[in-house]
Amino acid sequence: MNLIEAFTNEQLKQEVPVIRIGDTIRVHNKIKEGNRERIQMFEGTVIAKHGGGISETFTVRRISYGVGVEKTFPIHSPNVEKVDIIRVGKVRRAKLYYLRDRVGKASKVKEQM
Repeated sequence: MNLIEAFTNEQLKQEVPVIRIGDTIRVHNKIKEGNRERIQMFEGTVIAKHGGGISETFTVRRISYGVGVEKTFPIHSPNVEKVDIIRVGKVRRAKLYYLRDRVGKASKVKEQM
């Protein structure tokens, strides 16, 4: 094993949350303001997952004050404190980019029973 692989393996989280496309999740994200740290939550629908290993990311979308907001979070980042799964969505696509064009109830994802 070379040095780069050894370094990335020690940076990986031991317990990775099981996130699937279409899930509604709440991400607890650490925010640093000066010398203080606080936790800010971002709740929305997972529309994409990218990559693998240390560079694996997921994109969460929500509507905030009538404007669509998307954030991409690295799964193994130390700034992502924890991820709560609120609803499990039933989807048939790997990427839900079509939700960007939907408004209101049309942008909902069905819940898996």
